[in-house]
Amino acid sequence: MNRHPLLIVAMRLLQVLPVLVFATIVIFGLLQLVPGDPAAVIAGETATAQRIADLRRMLGLDQPWWLQYLRWLAGAFRGDLSNSLMTGQPVLGEVLRRLPNTLLIVSGALVLSILVGVPLGIIAATNVETRVDRFVTSVASLGVAVPNFWLAMILVGVFALGLGWFPTTGSAPITRDFAGALSHAALPSVALAMGGIAEIARQLRSALIEVLSSQYVRTLQAKGLPQVRILWQHGLKNVSLTLLTVIGLVFNRTLGATVAIEAVFAIPGTGSLIVNAATNKDFPIVQGTVFILVIIVILCNLAIDLLYSLLDPRVNRS
Repeated sequence: MNRHPLLIVAMRLLQVLPVLVFATIVIFGLLQLVPGDPAAVIAGETATAQRIADLRRMLGLDQPWWLQYLRWLAGAFRGDLSNSLMTGQPVLGEVLRRLPNTLLIVSGALVLSILVGVPLGIIAATNVETRVDRFVTSVASLGVAVPNFWLAMILVGVFALGLGWFPTTGSAPITRDFAGALSHAALPSVALAMGGIAEIARQLRSALIEVLSSQYVRTLQAKGLPQVRILWQHGLKNVSLTLLTVIGLVFNRTLGATVAIEAVFAIPGTGSLIVNAATNKDFPIVQGTVFILVIIVILCNLAIDLLYSLLDPRVNRS
């Protein structure tokens, strides 16, 4: 039977709730294994043992790890991600202040990946075993092999320092300077997009070749149906779910790759926030930032599930 879209959303949310809780356990557990004492870092090198002990008690670090986790988890589901150990400011506010910079370059990279990767995949699939196909395949392989942080440094050297077309580092608030924000995000987005372009092109090429070589497509060709019509009405329609899955994976992978790119371009985003917080043993910042990013990934997967049901109604059937 067909399921109502709201019922699908409710079921997906119930399914991802244990995943979200498990992710918080992993995050919290890994941070407990990190050597070093946050209280000692805050107190400084000249602090006495008593001063460090007082700080641990004040911050709740002297309590059992499971009690610290439950207290943090309860606050997280109320929207309170605790406060930074270094600044004392709310973690949620700090994350939300930096999140737009990260999402801007990730969104730009995803758009570029789709706009370039999809045509390349189509061109390669419709010109199998030709020079065009081999060129696209080689470019895609190169895109997967080249580290995005290395490409980012090349882009900075050529287009920012050499030609002066784009800013070298930093960011601009998108709400006050839209053009400036796009200018700052251009090179980071290109550096992040290379892997996504390669992945979409390769996966789309493979899926399209399989569809276009099927028996029913050969039947349509025998009937005289134009190749362009076969491609758009039958080929791409049949690989739409595969393409959607790849796009979702590219988004998740790009979101995780922002750490290195933000370091190269000195972008005040969530990636650089995690790195700085981990260096200073500011564990609430790390936990809160990763928690927000996990939620974004889960919402992305939920959106893909809903698009599945729109592209293929059979997904809604039990």
